[in-house]
Amino acid sequence: MFSRKLTEDIQISLSIPQFADELYALTDENREFLRRWLPWLDFVTEKAHTKTFLTKQLSLFANGESLHTTIFYRGMIAGVAGFNSIDHYNKIGYIGYWLGEEFNGKGIMTTAVQDLMLIGQKYYGLQKVDIRCATQNHRSEAIPKRQGFTHEGTLRLAERVNDEWFDHHVYAFLLPPMGESDALADSPRRL
Repeated sequence: MFSRKLTEDIQISLSIPQFADELYALTDENREFLRRWLPWLDFVTEKAHTKTFLTKQLSLFANGESLHTTIFYRGMIAGVAGFNSIDHYNKIGYIGYWLGEEFNGKGIMTTAVQDLMLIGQKYYGLQKVDIRCATQNHRSEAIPKRQGFTHEGTLRLAERVNDEWFDHHVYAFLLPPMGESDALADSPRRL
């Protein structure tokens, strides 16, 4: 298992089934906060569902298809972030994330996404990172904007959540090849 300390308060770790109880509790406590944006909430109704999901994520990670990390803030699970899928042929990583409500506004997700970009560049050889957000989800949309992502367009009726359809903004960041530039790690934003 890998774990990365990003700041004094923030750490990410490869998601493992042993995190299921605490991650499920965070999900359950934040249902109303997350319900508007996450279509899977109503299908996660017990700890076993979270454990099954994390076990599947380990299998996808082992096959190089995704990377799911658990975010810790001051030792508590705060949320998750990762590459929901990795397109090796086109060298694109698709990032997804969520945080519990009490952890918003602390720079946690911005820091985690910065690190995922470095991981994508260094360990997966990605040339592009993609983040998609519901057009009305301004908190989620702020993450790629802060990182200097380019708005590439809008997908209409891209996702149905609780019988409501949402358009998605598509944001992308082009990563330089590792050999050409180590500027990602050295810039003020780390990217």
